[in-house]
Amino acid sequence: MGVSIRPLLEGCRHPVGFADIPGVAAIDANNALYQFLSIIRQADGTPLQDTQGRVTSHLSGLLFRTAHFLENGIMPLYIFDGSPPVFKARTIAGRRGIRQAGEERWAEALERGDTDGAYRAAMQSTRVDGAILSSGKRLLDALGVPWMVAPSEGEAQSAHFVNSGIATYSVSQDYDSLLFGASVLIRNLTVSGKRRIGGRQVTVSPERISLSEFLDTLGITREQLIRIGILIGTDFNEGIHGIGPKKALKIVRDGRFSGVMEEKAPDTDPEPIMEFFLSPPVIDEYQPEWKPPDSDSLMKILCDEYGFSPERIRPVLERIDGPQKGQQSGQMRLDAWG
Repeated sequence: MGVSIRPLLEGCRHPVGFADIPGVAAIDANNALYQFLSIIRQADGTPLQDTQGRVTSHLSGLLFRTAHFLENGIMPLYIFDGSPPVFKARTIAGRRGIRQAGEERWAEALERGDTDGAYRAAMQSTRVDGAILSSGKRLLDALGVPWMVAPSEGEAQSAHFVNSGIATYSVSQDYDSLLFGASVLIRNLTVSGKRRIGGRQVTVSPERISLSEFLDTLGITREQLIRIGILIGTDFNEGIHGIGPKKALKIVRDGRFSGVMEEKAPDTDPEPIMEFFLSPPVIDEYQPEWKPPDSDSLMKILCDEYGFSPERIRPVLERIDGPQKGQQSGQMRLDAWG
């Protein structure tokens, strides 16, 4: 979901290729899994499943996309969400309702034979549950790719790693990373390629956004950007009906933020939200390590447990084994990468 500031980013979203962005990618893991689960589906919206009915779309996405990262000199560091702040409860409940409604529309579309409608509804029914998180983490361990659970929001931790030099850029589909202060955000990295959107095939390419360029273009500070987000709505507040990005920008520039909040949203205290974006709970001391993939474990997880074809998996293992060979003591630390 995230904050809807896309209309303000005109001229600040720069297309990039995978070869243009080597380095350590701090990836919003929950966001990436959601994208894999939403997109990797059959024509009628049914996700990939094994013979036991367990969803495997996320495993396919993690495997093939991570392999593509490593081949292009991108060292992924997956960061999972921890405990959400108390003021995110309404958003979480709202998402639960959207998923339930999506599941109902999916079933109705399947019953009437509407394949396109079923696919769209199925995407809205996507959920990242405990089983998906657990199996995804096991796969990353077997791939030799580091992951961690943030104290709270994964995007906040990603932004902190970027700004502290542990990562090169933050990866997410949402723009919240900018409000959390990530100096560089890469979008579409986990979902690039041909995608089915609105019943048609479109090409989705990675794009790079620099926070400093964005703020300079608008002539605002990061604090003002957060106020814009609060006016239009974030994961932590509902926003004000009738106020979109451009109107919010004008309100903030004119110094009317407090007055508008008091008049239009008297029950919303913006200060805790502002403070959370500026100083979220994060882990400071962390040293990511990339290890050679454990081929035996990967084959066991993917083929023996989830029924993937060995003929599909072996070529991927051969591709990702090369970029991680020759590392001293079988590991690559951040200082070795730099």
